Amino acid sequence: MLKFLKWLIILVIVMVSIYYLTIYNYQRMVDDAKSTIYTSVQEVPEKKAALVLGCSKYLSNGNKNYFYKYRIEAAVKLFKAGKVKAIVVSGDNGSKSYDEPTQMHDDLVKAGIPSKYIQLDYAGFRTLDSIVRAKAIFDLEDYIIVSQRFHLERAIYIAKAKNQKVVGFVAKGFANTIWAKRMKRRELLARVKALLDLNVFGVEPKFYGEKVKVTYKN
Repeated sequence: MLKFLKWLIILVIVMVSIYYLTIYNYQRMVDDAKSTIYTSVQEVPEKKAALVLGCSKYLSNGNKNYFYKYRIEAAVKLFKAGKVKAIVVSGDNGSKSYDEPTQMHDDLVKAGIPSKYIQLDYAGFRTLDSIVRAKAIFDLEDYIIVSQRFHLERAIYIAKAKNQKVVGFVAKGFANTIWAKRMKRRELLARVKALLDLNVFGVEPKFYGEKVKVTYKN
């Protein structure tokens, strides 16, 4: 009985420690990214390019994914305001029937962005892949990442860990909704995974490949 209680206490201590470490890690990424995240297109500094992090245009139930919609709108604002001279869209193209980058490209073109200033990254399977490939494949040195705030904080953490100079531009999200709370819970685990991938396992992108030249607006 005493042996059982001993192991039970150890288990509780370990679980509580993991919980508080998870919360600490989440908040650390919030604090580290705070000074480099912008919500106003007027205030965000001019950079050569924007990296738009991908997601599906539609949810599994067929409804419109507003995270996607707002990321496209944010990228359009940056380009039309002259804040960037090119856009790289990075997402999952894991099969012929699923192609985030092409969908993003097409919707940007529909919104008035010339196709020649949009470059597609078909191997952005994860945030880490998109960030690492931005430098390794597309030679982005100092750029703007576009996504919702919760996602930007993790993306900026990854970029800084890879010695990249970046800022974030916030695409509209969903504050204080059930959906937002659900995403925050998922983000807790995603941030732990990012920490482990970078500092313990040394995870690399699934694919690298040849360099791709980005065309910039004069």
